Amino acid sequence: QVQLVESGGGLVQPGGSLRLSCAASGSIFSIYDMGWYRQAPGKQRELVAFITSGGSTNYADSVKGRFTISRDNAKNTMYLQMNSLKPEDTAVYYCSADISGVSTPRYDYWGQGTQVTVSS
Repeated sequence: QVQLVESGGGLVQPGGSLRLSCAASGSIFSIYDMGWYRQAPGKQRELVAFITSGGSTNYADSVKGRFTISRDNAKNTMYLQMNSLKPEDTAVYYCSADISGVSTPRYDYWGQGTQVTVSS
């Protein structure tokens, strides 16, 4: 069974930094594209950043220059370095990954989410 587990959320002051991690575990054959999404109260879930299996990245305009997505394929882990955080970055952050398991078909998996709160 494949699982994604996020960590690293918390409370931070405006201008501060946080680093989120998303670890994939289970009987994994291959991990393809991965991404970070967020959902603020009363709003739809939105894409924050995206990274392909080859390392190409894409960012939402609202986080360009402040957030950096990366992945460590040897550890089956993706990261989101968030700098210069703003109150409007407050949301539950979810990771998603396109994974094929050893004995399961390719599927988009989601983590349980981690809360990020930016407030003074």
